[in-house]
Amino acid sequence: MRKIILFLLTVSGLSETKAQARTDAFLSQLFAHNPHPVFQEVIRQPETYRLQIIYTQIDRDKNNVPSFKNYYFNVDSTLYFNPASTVKLPLALLSLEKLNQLRLPQINKFTSMQFDSAFGGQTKLWKDATSPNGLPSIAHFIKKALLVSDNDAYNRMYEFVGQQTTNRALHAKGYLDTRITHRFVRMTPDENRHTNPVRFLRGDSSVIYAQPAAYNNDAFDFRRIAKVGQGHWDAKDSLINAPIDFTTRNKLPLEAFQQILKSVMFPESMKAKQRFDLTEDDYLFLYQYLSQFPGETNYPKYDGKEYYDSYVKFFFRDSLQRQLPDGVRVFNKVGWSYGFLTDASYVADFKNKIEYMLAATIYVNSDGILNDNKYEYQTVGHPFLYQLGKVIYEHELKRTRKFKPDLSRFQISYEKRVSDDRPLVKDIDN
Repeated sequence: MRKIILFLLTVSGLSETKAQARTDAFLSQLFAHNPHPVFQEVIRQPETYRLQIIYTQIDRDKNNVPSFKNYYFNVDSTLYFNPASTVKLPLALLSLEKLNQLRLPQINKFTSMQFDSAFGGQTKLWKDATSPNGLPSIAHFIKKALLVSDNDAYNRMYEFVGQQTTNRALHAKGYLDTRITHRFVRMTPDENRHTNPVRFLRGDSSVIYAQPAAYNNDAFDFRRIAKVGQGHWDAKDSLINAPIDFTTRNKLPLEAFQQILKSVMFPESMKAKQRFDLTEDDYLFLYQYLSQFPGETNYPKYDGKEYYDSYVKFFFRDSLQRQLPDGVRVFNKVGWSYGFLTDASYVADFKNKIEYMLAATIYVNSDGILNDNKYEYQTVGHPFLYQLGKVIYEHELKRTRKFKPDLSRFQISYEKRVSDDRPLVKDIDN
């Protein structure tokens, strides 16, 4: 009898753990008002679509100090989703933090740098034709990672910060269930533990500072198994009738992702240990490139038709209307891979004086096969996220506020595209 009781308690505990997803009645009621068929299909089957949503209302007091109220829909930090390019945001912040902590007056985010190779799979990077001076820099990597989600930019920030420093820093800031284990190129786990030697250069190409190759000997906690799908195509183009095992891959739960963005937009609202070591100039730089459109940017000179205004603004990305509403800027980072689409955004409407945060992830892969490039991004994923963004935006337009926010901190003087004969950048690995 005692064994039976223990078994029942264990099963009950497992069931309770599985049912930890948080859903607020307010969001369920709000979502019921949008009749769009794709939107309702997903909302009614959150488990099928591995859907998670966090909506944050922001209210200001008479001194413009913000307060935040989060609403959740099917949010469960133990439910794995592939973070894809969302990890580029913490790497950008950690790159700036590392630069500041070097405390070398001749080095800042705009300082030219070069990468050498010192281990299997590593590649050199000495030039960057898309930058103003033809050389790489942390600032330029961040721009490319935020504007169009450039993969190589992320890889280089990963190599500069290092795998060990990345994970130790995120855990120290309280993001204990995150892990960043790999670049976005095919490398072995051991190769990803090794990162390249890096050097920073003066204008005359002499070396200011040389960072040696690094190795991470810290152990990762891979006890929580994360498998997705019914089958997948492997690196040899063979169909494997088993899920993809993401247990050792990058992980960034939605709440952690949203909090990291919040720490950038509202650092004073976070505990000191959760903030990144950034300067005021860093914050302003991030605000610009979290919200600037690719077509406004001179370096790199992106094709504005290919990389249109809402290209990486999923909550405003409509197949017909590719521009944001007048007066709206979205400060965000997105990711897409393996059928997952994810976005965490801070939305500021300078015309109507509203602001809010919205984060969501959805999985659209009806055949259950991964790596076949057959995902319902265009028919389900993007339409759903657009409708979600529409529901929240329209609600915010109607929501009563005691005090209108002063959003001047987030008003940026954006670039204006200069006409020159440089070719447009069209093909990005993202």
